[in-house]
Amino acid sequence: MRALDGLRRAMDDPPPGGTPATDTELWNRAAEGDESSFAELFQRHAEAVWNHAYRLTGSWAAAEDLTSSAFLTAWRKCGELRLVHDSARPWLYAVAGNLARTHARGERRRLRLLHRVPRADVQGDHADDVTDRLTGEDRVRQVLAAVRRLPNAERRAAELCLLGELTAAEAAAVLDLAESSVRSQISRARSRLRTMLEES
Repeated sequence: MRALDGLRRAMDDPPPGGTPATDTELWNRAAEGDESSFAELFQRHAEAVWNHAYRLTGSWAAAEDLTSSAFLTAWRKCGELRLVHDSARPWLYAVAGNLARTHARGERRRLRLLHRVPRADVQGDHADDVTDRLTGEDRVRQVLAAVRRLPNAERRAAELCLLGELTAAEAAAVLDLAESSVRSQISRARSRLRTMLEES
């Protein structure tokens, strides 16, 4: 807990001037206990990880939680981080993706339980009508649902490259596959997604 308090304090302090350190340098320093280096990694990648988590979940709140959890996991596993092309982002995306899948399973369980509870007779609220009109969020949910229906290998490649904006080379390193395999999976995923989204 003291380490996280120190991290919060370090995040409030501006990073020292000079040439920016690489992710590898920052990570090595963080692994030795340098909280300000980890804070700099957080500042460098938090927005991208949040965007990736949002694309996977379609929920602002879930994206916040997943981003926090991804960085907490990174902090706990300082010595185990596998950097791809001197960037912590692909690893953080993979962690956020795993957390998003766990979150989705939990949400499905929660919804199944809610459907078992008898519904009270409640009148509609104006806010519900406004929410129903938010078609942009509905489209995001449709795309995310379609991505979840892809075969596992194509889904992971799509999450990293199409939703997470990693290059095929970065995704290949994260997935431990050949870059050509990732490119094929992305191509098949795009084709399937196009078909699924045209049908909906």
